[in-house]
Amino acid sequence: MDYKGWYDIDTPERSYRELINVRFAATMGMTNSVSRRYLRHFNVIYVEPFADTSLHYIFTTVMSWLFASKPVPAFPEPVKG
Repeated sequence: MDYKGWYDIDTPERSYRELINVRFAATMGMTNSVSRRYLRHFNVIYVEPFADTSLHYIFTTVMSWLFASKPVPAFPEPVKG
């Protein structure tokens, strides 16, 4: 990432592959297995885990909107439940 590309080690020539107009996005759980040298290429953002009541409210709201936005009943009642 520092040099805008990688060497292709899967080929006998091991040619250099330059990356052009590439953006990297990554996610990870709580771990210390990624080196700081690699992490420096990313903006590290921590999000506090949501409480179960908050998650229930968020997903209930989104799913209610989804089910209400369909003009005809696209989902059976057991799925809506």
